[in-house]
Amino acid sequence: MKRKCLQIGILALICIVCGILDTAPQTLAQVPGDRVLLYVATPGVRNYLEYGGHGLLVFDIVNDHKFVKRIPLGGLDEQGKPMNVKGVCANPNTDRMYVSTIKSLQCVDLKSEKLLWEKSYPGGCDRMSMTPDGKFIYLPSLEGPHWHVVEADQGNSVAKLEPNSGAHNTIVGLDGKWAYLAGLKSPYLSIVDHASKTITRTCGPFAHSIRPFTVNGNQSKCYVCINELLGFEVGDLLSGKKLARVEVAGFSKGPVKRHGCPSHGIGLTPDEKEVWVVDAFNQKLHIFDNRATPPKQLQSISLRDEPGWITFSLDGRWAYPSTGEVIEVASRKIAYQLTDETGAKVQSEKMVQIVLRAGDPTLAGDQFGLGRIP
Repeated sequence: MKRKCLQIGILALICIVCGILDTAPQTLAQVPGDRVLLYVATPGVRNYLEYGGHGLLVFDIVNDHKFVKRIPLGGLDEQGKPMNVKGVCANPNTDRMYVSTIKSLQCVDLKSEKLLWEKSYPGGCDRMSMTPDGKFIYLPSLEGPHWHVVEADQGNSVAKLEPNSGAHNTIVGLDGKWAYLAGLKSPYLSIVDHASKTITRTCGPFAHSIRPFTVNGNQSKCYVCINELLGFEVGDLLSGKKLARVEVAGFSKGPVKRHGCPSHGIGLTPDEKEVWVVDAFNQKLHIFDNRATPPKQLQSISLRDEPGWITFSLDGRWAYPSTGEVIEVASRKIAYQLTDETGAKVQSEKMVQIVLRAGDPTLAGDQFGLGRIP
């Protein structure tokens, strides 16, 4: 009898653990002594002199998001002036971070903090994404017809994908099997089979051209910002069909300073319970309950400037709009403001979390607010 009870107890424990693993965000447990840092690539908005200067700005997430240091970057034009940063990604397996500008892709060693190489590509560069093993980067041209598939080690292009969509935003799923290509001239999201490096299907059409977007952890759904919409649309990545249109209630559209669309930025909290979408004209973040179908509007947060992006810390505690505020997700309160070594307020749409253990990168976040439920 005791043995039988013990077996039942072990089975129950296994079920509990499996349930936790099935619902918890895919993050590595942190231990005492870890350095949890936020790397912010600048110039991440057009007026770089006002909003952070040039380089990788590092902030200590655990220590009240205080400024740590500035890492020099390349990305200079013919006159020696910094070009606007378009994207950022990092990988702990290779200890490398990548920063794209409108013309080039830069590779930075996270340990030495040295620029290893910088390469230009035909058609320029935009917001890229990397496979989880750190071996390949899907690099869009600058609103052009194609994406390059780049070997991350040396930056060589090994394939070219041409959906002719106005290449712009890119996400590689958490399992590395699929890449998602969004062009700002197309209402379709192109889906790439990474094994063959070919576009195998699409999702859409959505009501207008796709701008920023995100996907959930099991890659069954996408959440897309589109032109002319204050809000977002939801797509089924498996069937390719649009599921829902979600409009922000109680706020009107108006002229915006950047990007030309009302909502340019969307993210899932890592536990996928909420969708956060930006509102440039009203300088707000709007929060939706993603457990409802379609997602239900909950609350709005005021920001100091027009937001153009949103992402989250891996543990889901902090939200990072591009305006530089640091928002505590649970309380919806602005806890900190990112400032540089001079005390100037920092703004950028390009930031990524890195966890260092004994000086070695062990975990990297993503510039997109990805869902992390497997």
